[in-house]
Amino acid sequence: MKISNETKVGILTAVGIAVLILGYSFLSGSDLFSRENKFYAIYNSVDGLTVSKPVLVNGFQIGRVSDMKLRPDGRTVVEFTINHQYNVPSNTNAKLVSTDLLGGKAIRFEYGNSKVLAQSKDTLQADIQGSLAESLQPIQTKAEHLITKLDSSLAAINKIMNPNFQRNVDRSFSSIANSLETLEGTTKKIDALVGSQSEHINGIMTNAEDVSGNLKVSTAHLNGIATNFEKVSNDLANANIKQTLDNANQAVAGLQATVDKINSGNGSLGMLINDKTVYKNLADATANLNALFIDLKAHPGRYVSFSVFGGKKKD
Repeated sequence: MKISNETKVGILTAVGIAVLILGYSFLSGSDLFSRENKFYAIYNSVDGLTVSKPVLVNGFQIGRVSDMKLRPDGRTVVEFTINHQYNVPSNTNAKLVSTDLLGGKAIRFEYGNSKVLAQSKDTLQADIQGSLAESLQPIQTKAEHLITKLDSSLAAINKIMNPNFQRNVDRSFSSIANSLETLEGTTKKIDALVGSQSEHINGIMTNAEDVSGNLKVSTAHLNGIATNFEKVSNDLANANIKQTLDNANQAVAGLQATVDKINSGNGSLGMLINDKTVYKNLADATANLNALFIDLKAHPGRYVSFSVFGGKKKD
């Protein structure tokens, strides 16, 4: 059977288109003859991420980014094509990560611990990791500060190398040497003064020790006085002072009543003090008794008679 040239051209064209499609699919990382699952994630920013970027798990590629669509709210929906032989837990985190210092991005799946597997066309959790440049930003800042300090240090070194500065440094060292020499002389004078007054200082220290001992003894005496005072205070606190005062008040009241009776003339003592007749009779009796004693002394025979030889008693 003879094949026409038109047929041959058509077949070659079809084969060329098929090879072109297969080549494009291969270069884009897809396999037309394998079954794949599709998953989605929504990101606020996808800077540096493009279609056909790899999807990695611990550095191993299990799929690729197959599509990206911008939503009306400004966020981006990213579609992942994953080989069907890899199971993805439902709580997997699809993190947008940096792969190099030039800003290249990829998707890293961080598997969760869920026993439930994600189904094709499910939406996974999305997260964004800072770029390597952002991670190196603190180091860059520190490096800039370090460079600034190095510049200051170099400027200071250049200033030190200035001949005028060197002369000033020499003068400064000379002044320091003179000061040290003066200080050494002063120290020697102080040592000599201390040596000459060592006996006086020892006497002062001895007196200080004696004073300290006396203070220690006085402190012991004060402690004893304080103890005695505390004991007296406790005894006073324990004594029945109120009852003693009440008894004293009663005694004073009784004495006052007695004095009132005497002043009013009641009783013998009151009559003796207040009645003049009683006083006069008592005075007369005292005078008579005194006269009797005088007469008895002058004429004892009138009242007492005795005989040595037993004579007869006179009437």
